[in-house]
Amino acid sequence: TDLIIIVFALANFFDPTSESLQLVERIQWLPSIGLEWSLGVDGISAPLVVLSGLITFLSAAASWKVKQKTRLYFALLLIQASAQALVFLSQDFLLFFLAWELELVPVYLSIAIWGGKKRLYAATKFILYTALASLLILISGLAIALTGDTFTLNISELTSKQVSGNLALLSYFGFLIGFGVKLPIFPLHTWLPDAHGEANAPVSMLLAGVLLKMGGYALLRFN
Repeated sequence: TDLIIIVFALANFFDPTSESLQLVERIQWLPSIGLEWSLGVDGISAPLVVLSGLITFLSAAASWKVKQKTRLYFALLLIQASAQALVFLSQDFLLFFLAWELELVPVYLSIAIWGGKKRLYAATKFILYTALASLLILISGLAIALTGDTFTLNISELTSKQVSGNLALLSYFGFLIGFGVKLPIFPLHTWLPDAHGEANAPVSMLLAGVLLKMGGYALLRFN
C-alpha cells in the first residue's frame, strides 16, 4: 500500500523538470526549540523515496519464512519503512536527526532477534558505530544552526548559511564521518560485514538497498 501511494503521489503531483522543493508540508511542532513537522521532495530525494518503498515491499514479501515473533517482526518493518521515508522527506534538521536515529532501533532488534549465531555481536557493533557517528551529525548540524544572526533548523536555510574557517572545516568532517559510517566509507565500514553476515535476507536487503543509500543522500544534502 505504501509503495502504491508513493508512486501515485509522485506520478501525479511531482514535476521532475522543477528544481524547487515540492509536495511541501509544514506544521509547527515544538516552536520553543524551532522544531517543525516539515516535509518535501526534490529531484534528489524523490527517487530515493520510491526506492525505499520498493525495497521495503520486496523485504516484506521475502519475510514469509519468518515464523518467530511475526507480529513484532512486521511491526519493526513498518517502523523501519516510516523512518526511512522520513529521512528522505524531512526538511527540518532536528526532524531529520530523529528519523535518522529511529531507523537504528528496528535494524538493531531485527539483527539481534532474527539474525545468525553471532547476531548479538553484530547488532551491538552496528548500534555502537552508528550511534557514536550520530553524535557528530548532531553537533555539526547544531553548530551551523547557531552560526550567524538567526537560529534555524530548516535544512534549506541551514545548508545555505555562509560558514567559513575552522567551523566550516570541523562541521564538514563531522558530517563526513557521521554519514560516512552509514555509507560506509573506509575505514569506518567494519560493522557492515558482520551486520550483513548475521542479518536474515530481508533485513540484509534493507541494509544494502536503503540504509547505505541514506548515507550517500545525506552527504549530498549536507556536505
